[in-house]
Amino acid sequence: MPTAAFTTLGCKVNQYETQKILESFEAQGFEIVPFESPADVYVINTCSVTQSAESKSRQTVRRAARQNPNAVVVMTGCYAQFTLRRGETLAEAHLTVPNPDKLRTVEYLLEHFPHFKAQLAQAARQSETPLRRRTRAVLKIQDGCNVYCSFCSIPYTRPVMRSTPYQEVLAEARALVQDGYREIVLTGVLIGDYGPQTGSGGPDLVQLCAMLSAIDGLERIRISSIEPTLITDALIDLIAQNPKMCPQLHIPLQSGDTGVLRAMNRPYDQAFYLDLIRQLRARIPDCGVSTDIMVGFPSEDEAAFENTCAVVEQAEFCRAHLFRYSPRPDTPAESMPDQVPDAVKAERMQRLQQVCKAAARRYATRFIGRTERVLVETRSKLSGLMTGTSDHYLQVEFAASPTLIGRLVQVRITDLAADGVLGELVEWSV
Repeated sequence: MPTAAFTTLGCKVNQYETQKILESFEAQGFEIVPFESPADVYVINTCSVTQSAESKSRQTVRRAARQNPNAVVVMTGCYAQFTLRRGETLAEAHLTVPNPDKLRTVEYLLEHFPHFKAQLAQAARQSETPLRRRTRAVLKIQDGCNVYCSFCSIPYTRPVMRSTPYQEVLAEARALVQDGYREIVLTGVLIGDYGPQTGSGGPDLVQLCAMLSAIDGLERIRISSIEPTLITDALIDLIAQNPKMCPQLHIPLQSGDTGVLRAMNRPYDQAFYLDLIRQLRARIPDCGVSTDIMVGFPSEDEAAFENTCAVVEQAEFCRAHLFRYSPRPDTPAESMPDQVPDAVKAERMQRLQQVCKAAARRYATRFIGRTERVLVETRSKLSGLMTGTSDHYLQVEFAASPTLIGRLVQVRITDLAADGVLGELVEWSV
């Protein structure tokens, strides 16, 4: 039986799509092995959101080729799409699958390397339920972006706006629950755009979430990254009133300075963002807010950077993903004046990391003495304690049996930890 290994760089959308590609290989009869193992086929789902992401994509392709020089190395994803667009090649990638066709990767492979067909014909097709490797299931409901932030390449690699028909979303969600999942994370490139205008078949995001919450056995629904301007009163009301909706949102900030946001072509300013945070926490007590922040965008001076730090101080993000600006080909920001030196970016990144860490600890302190519902996910290699994610997106460590992995439990928060909180197990559900 031929073997295949998979790895993902980038966002939750990529993670979801890699899982779908993996399942299509399983359905054809491939044996799935860890990416670090020798394999007949390596599939790398790449990312191009930053120069660092492109570099890691290339490194991963080359590492796969070194692991087994006789293997077929397949590259897909956003960086792969850019190489096709620019007419570039990567010698170690034997097959490059266009990003819009990535879910047909196994078809491309069998067409270009037909010897696998003969091998598969001799092996029994997989009949078991596809192996799920995540305690929280990621479910992609939307693709494509038409916002065109001045720094972002995604509209060039995912230009088609498309919502997954709601019947397909519900069917996949039911299948995930049947497989034992208790939480589903809804993801998309511009998830707030989900709706009939792009093919949902009727419902918008809020209506879809209400439909999902009616599924027996599905206990938590979490919305991944959503643009601040697409958070509606109806969505806030749903999260506030529906106990299956996690009281947490990932809302990209990118910059806390209004002038930089304007240069980024972001459709909001500092005041709008902070007012949104206040509204959320007024209607959803202690709503967890995670975010993305870019450091060193062209024209970001010290005052603009300090404005970003001030927003972090006020918003008290529960988590923040920080990254340095890097020029993306064919984007307006690539040719903007006042590029920030790399040394300045590095210094600001270190300062902002400290500000974000302090703000996250202040947010987590609110929960000491309270009981949080936690999805048990794994055992910490450092502490030996079980770890999991709470409704409010806190990382919780507590003493418990590994048999609880995949279960929702009640944990009383007792103290802060290095990257989250500590707790004591109170009870668990069946």
